[in-house]
Amino acid sequence: MKINFTIPGYLTVLLIMIMLSFTNCDNLPSKDNVEKKPSTENKMKETSKPKVPVSQTKVSDDELMGKFVPSKHPDFVKIKSEHATKNNIYLRKEAYEAFQNMYKAALEDGIRLKIVSATRPFNHQVSIWEAKWTGTRLVGGKNLSREMPDKKARALEILQYSSMPGTSRHHWGTDIDLNNLENSWFANGEGLKIYEWLKENALAYGYCQTYTPKGSERPYGYEEEKWHWTYLPVALSFTEQYKARIKDEHISGFKGAEVAKEIGIVEKYVLGINKDCK
Repeated sequence: MKINFTIPGYLTVLLIMIMLSFTNCDNLPSKDNVEKKPSTENKMKETSKPKVPVSQTKVSDDELMGKFVPSKHPDFVKIKSEHATKNNIYLRKEAYEAFQNMYKAALEDGIRLKIVSATRPFNHQVSIWEAKWTGTRLVGGKNLSREMPDKKARALEILQYSSMPGTSRHHWGTDIDLNNLENSWFANGEGLKIYEWLKENALAYGYCQTYTPKGSERPYGYEEEKWHWTYLPVALSFTEQYKARIKDEHISGFKGAEVAKEIGIVEKYVLGINKDCK
């Protein structure tokens, strides 16, 4: 007996769809071949940096060169004893407010920041410079007035770590020296912990290490100072104002000032700072 077997039309369509689905699966890329895109979170970690608001405060040439009295200036405030190693030192109000916020955050992490030096007026800087210039204060164990009669060479020796009066960022009330004035102190122990914390966190409060090691990116200027930090929101503006208005020939009023132009004091020292602080 002959039996006729036919497949209903709807089953035929179903079988064709199943066969096509297996074929398409063979062409799908494997997990290993799928291009991996960075997550939004990782992208933010790689590219996000604290944005520094820049003050539009305009100041006089005298203020840029430290020729004023901080204690009598309305924009300056006395630093509390708990934040400093000495009395009667001042900062600009914005810089001090930011420091206090940074101080509290550091304390929560077991780090105690202390301001060793802050605003230094012109006459204060003269006393530091001339003590080294005349040999009253030794530099590297040497009396420079005897051992370096050449004025330019003597100035360059002092300029490793001390500014000519009228050119110091400490005149501005934006810069602070923290905890210790020796790079070696920040190489281990408590000093290293403080320095690592500052490198990781200071910029979030507006502070930047002004003088990093010299090299191709910073060929001129002072030697590295791990203790010296500048408050960028104000210092950025003051740096530009200084660059625009103060020239080498304006540097005067102290012993050795006559070599300022020969050295190129503004370009190489005032502006010879960490690129991240510009």
